[in-house]
Amino acid sequence: MSTLRFHAIKETLTRKQVSITENVRRSSIFGLNVFNETAMRQYLTKEALESINDAIFKGDKINRIIADHISTGMKEWAISKGATHYTHWFQPLTGATAEKHDAFFEPVGDGQAIEKFGGGQLVQQEPDASSFPSGGIRNTFEARGYTAWDPTSPAFVFGTTLCIPTVFVSYTGEALDYKTPLLRALQAVDSAAVAVCKYFDKNVKKVNASLGWEQEYFLIDSALALSRPDIVLTGRTLLGHSPAKGQQLDDHYFGTIPNRAMQYMRDLENECMLLGIPVKTRHNEVAPNQFELAPIYEEANLAVDHNSLLMDVMSKIAERHNFKVLFHEKPFLGVNGSGKHNNWSLSTDTGVNLLSPGKTPMSNLQFLTFFINTIKAVHENEELLRAAIASASNDHRLGANEAPPAIISVFIGEQLTNVLNELENVTTGKLSPEEKTDLKLNVVGKIPEILLDNTDRNRTSPFAFTGNKFEFRAVGSKANCANPMTVLNTIVAKQLIDFKDEVDVLIDKKGMKKDDAVFNVLREYIKKSKNILFEGNGYSEAWEKEAKKRGLSNNKTTPEALKAKISTKALDLFEALGVMNKVESKARYEIEMEEYVLRIQIEGRVLGDIARNHVVPTAVRYQNMLIENVKGLKEIYGESFKTLAKEQMNLIADISKHMESINSTVTKMTNERKKANALEDIEKKAHSYCHKVKPLFDEIRYHSDKLELLIDDELWPLTKYRELLFTK
Repeated sequence: MSTLRFHAIKETLTRKQVSITENVRRSSIFGLNVFNETAMRQYLTKEALESINDAIFKGDKINRIIADHISTGMKEWAISKGATHYTHWFQPLTGATAEKHDAFFEPVGDGQAIEKFGGGQLVQQEPDASSFPSGGIRNTFEARGYTAWDPTSPAFVFGTTLCIPTVFVSYTGEALDYKTPLLRALQAVDSAAVAVCKYFDKNVKKVNASLGWEQEYFLIDSALALSRPDIVLTGRTLLGHSPAKGQQLDDHYFGTIPNRAMQYMRDLENECMLLGIPVKTRHNEVAPNQFELAPIYEEANLAVDHNSLLMDVMSKIAERHNFKVLFHEKPFLGVNGSGKHNNWSLSTDTGVNLLSPGKTPMSNLQFLTFFINTIKAVHENEELLRAAIASASNDHRLGANEAPPAIISVFIGEQLTNVLNELENVTTGKLSPEEKTDLKLNVVGKIPEILLDNTDRNRTSPFAFTGNKFEFRAVGSKANCANPMTVLNTIVAKQLIDFKDEVDVLIDKKGMKKDDAVFNVLREYIKKSKNILFEGNGYSEAWEKEAKKRGLSNNKTTPEALKAKISTKALDLFEALGVMNKVESKARYEIEMEEYVLRIQIEGRVLGDIARNHVVPTAVRYQNMLIENVKGLKEIYGESFKTLAKEQMNLIADISKHMESINSTVTKMTNERKKANALEDIEKKAHSYCHKVKPLFDEIRYHSDKLELLIDDELWPLTKYRELLFTK
């Protein structure tokens, strides 16, 4: 082991840990740094509070006079929390959050100053839009962009800054962020779901999509992480031989949380409580030094904001504990990567979870309506759903025996499969009185209220029903949840609109009763959507062949998957529902393809640098040591040295072979990058990086990892997996 790495590990093991001494109830500090209804009641007038609630629940606009009152109250509250600055906090298409801080401070002349924050500053600001990804919507010389306050997500104070969640749009009105399309999709599914709910309950006025995410991550000692150029620049290890012990004993999963990690988690959870992020679950994940954090579900827009905020907070808290948080979906070869399961459901303003079976046949019919429509939405748009979770980093994880495959399918369990089979097998056409009675008694009426434990889990399913919600398991740990949630809510909204149209035709034109019409349409949907249902092993080759027979896509790479976003079907879908116009949809395709190219390009450059400037010189140095050893043996033993130095000479030859392979492959990779960079068409460039450049990474890694096993540990320039994964 190198001296540098030895001292880094020694420092880690002897470092005094941060301790949390405060003995307070979490519930007593929850939301203290959030401008929630409790704070608003204290700092706002009744009229201002009602205006915000109307904006949240009715979608009404807040006029500028009221905005001035709100901003004054918000400023006073923020200053009472120690805030000195404010920022419009938004989520551009970089995948990270963005913020520009302005001070409340403002000179007023005569050496005097005041704290100022008006309604105009609250409602709208103008950050430079030219330096954010726009997919061609904005040119560099067209810099103007706007952030606009989203009152449905409460402002909060983090550190000394008042953070105001906002949307981000161009001067010409196109969305340049993740939040804007999500809000539009949530409005679309709300409208469509309310219309369908009216069949069952006339009192329903609003339907909210809920989201509960599960965030997986790795905690690595920051000193060790900084010693790896690949982790610093790409978020993952591009080289590194698997340690003798990895996760094969399953001894880390759900094990006792290491003390240092526990201290970090406590500090993180305290900060989350203050920020109103309802974190509840923490545990060791499968891989060494891998963990998971999960909250109680929330309204989808707020949940997305909270997850984006959480990732920022996790990184900042990690610095206090000398940790580096890795969100990359596959930071280490040979052990499990990280996902971010998205648990999704729909709930009414009357308190009903539309994906939870009820006690009566009528409530079960409502459940089946939303359950079957969701399945059909996934069946009709499985390629688009796959595209929603596509990224260079998630490509490493999907289908890697730790995450769902790239084939989108739906798991519903044996009991509900039987229910759908019975419903499907009712004779076609208008139901007879006997059939209706039999159906209600034998199918709808027998569904229990709670299905949480009535089915086994299927870890290989990308989209699984888990009792009262669907779990989209294929989302990557780095992803912004808004992307998959925008697609999911949009396709479900479209499906519910189509469903209502079909039911209304049967009622209005064919004279069917409402229940009969609903049953008839649902039965046909079951028949048309059966191909998406799969209960078996999603990793098996047999399923891959079966999925192809069923006509399901298997887009294993991001360039293949993203094409679905600019299909005529997808473009028309988003535009028809007002989620994104064609310009916005095409721009996102361009941005995501460009990001894919840049990610692989950066990794290629980093890998080439490490291989040639770190690994090969170290191999040469060790080889020279072996050569000197052989020369010494020859001087002492004469010609008989050949027998004594046989192993050294074989080792010298092996090192030469691996060095030659590394150098030649790095040269080949560099040339392939140059060819790819010369391509102007982004699709061709992405495919070139995917199929010509990226495959060479594995060859370079193979020979480098072989050298790691041959070269003296004291000389090896990179912190090894056993140190990264097992240093607590």
